[in-house]
Amino acid sequence: MIKSMTGFGRGKAEVENRSVTVEMKSVNHRFCEIVIRMPRQLIEIEDKIKKIVQTYIKRGRVEVFVTISGEEMAKKKLQTDWQLLDEYMHALQQVKEKHGLSQSVQIQDILHMPEVMTTYEEEADQTSIHGAIFEAVEAAVHQLVDMRKREGSELYHDLMGYLQDIQDIREKITQLAPEVAEQYRERIKRKLSDYLEGTFDEQRVLTEVAIFAEKADISEELTRIQSHVSQFIQALNTPDSVGRKLDFLVQELNREMNTIGAKANNGTIAQYVISMKAQLERIKEQVQNIE
Repeated sequence: MIKSMTGFGRGKAEVENRSVTVEMKSVNHRFCEIVIRMPRQLIEIEDKIKKIVQTYIKRGRVEVFVTISGEEMAKKKLQTDWQLLDEYMHALQQVKEKHGLSQSVQIQDILHMPEVMTTYEEEADQTSIHGAIFEAVEAAVHQLVDMRKREGSELYHDLMGYLQDIQDIREKITQLAPEVAEQYRERIKRKLSDYLEGTFDEQRVLTEVAIFAEKADISEELTRIQSHVSQFIQALNTPDSVGRKLDFLVQELNREMNTIGAKANNGTIAQYVISMKAQLERIKEQVQNIE
């Protein structure tokens, strides 16, 4: 059964004193594009997360959000540049002696000395949380795929209805097509009869009708439409990623319908072609969302 390219999934896992939440959302895309947003301390496992997602997703843009709660990913530490502090103190002592100052250096003065005291992050080993992240990713992508399948089921029923409409209209055109040449023959005879006062060459009329019938023959186009529709239905019932194939079949169906409209030279058939193309346009819109 076909799958939609839109969906959402969430997975959770816990390890020690941390909780992992992974959320995924997917939208239409020509190829498979995966964007991961997570703490920079986990950048080393980004490719592994992508490979897990790609196991289940073949097309679509997937955004993955990894959130860690609980113990901090990195602890802040304070660092003192003792050599720089010595330089400051030495300079202050020189100023004090030169200008006869009596005020002593206070702790708040040291705190305001640029770059004497700085903070930095001490990153802890994140290996223990990797397994929990992969577990949450698996849970999220399964939920995402389930949602894409449910939406795909709805798309399937809509598309089958539109395809049935096209088949019904095609059948009407097939039944009407043989009458087109006969109608043309009667028009030619009537015009010639009026122009030549009832006398004309029957063989010439038959020749003109034969030429017209050959030019207006739409049997091949009708056969190809039936073939494309059959291929479309077959693709809808396969478990593979068929979005691109369906998009190609839509283009081929559109080409055949345009040819019929140009060749048939019949008002009723022209109206049928418009109806078929209206259904095909609906199919085209839906196909854009199929994996």
